Amino acid sequence: MKATVMTIALLLAGTAYAQTPPPPPAPNAARHMDDLATLLDLNDTQKAQVQSILQEQHAKMKASFEQAKASGTKPDWQQMKAQHEQLQQETLQKLAPVLSATQMKKFEIIQQSMHAHMGHHMAHGQAGATAPAPTQN
Repeated sequence: MKATVMTIALLLAGTAYAQTPPPPPAPNAARHMDDLATLLDLNDTQKAQVQSILQEQHAKMKASFEQAKASGTKPDWQQMKAQHEQLQQETLQKLAPVLSATQMKKFEIIQQSMHAHMGHHMAHGQAGATAPAPTQN
């Protein structure tokens, strides 16, 4: 009897553990900046300038999020998207004098790829929670 109870308890604990998703990896900004510097073939001066510009963009996004959170209002999707696009344009304008035309084109491609990747993950995260199960024929 004790063995049966212990077996059931272990099975339940194992099932609960298996269903708990692993924590997301901590962002590694330095590694991402190094990767970006390699992909864009940045020199040390450019790397420092690009890093500063991207950190400024991140700080603005964070401040905007915190402001909306503090006000108690929840911006709709269109407002968030418009604000994000505005910040992206500001960032591109600040990067233009720092990067060559080739580097700028590469940066835009990387950015588009990243947004497509993020959008894919967001869509799957939302789809799993709200979409009905697919029907089978």
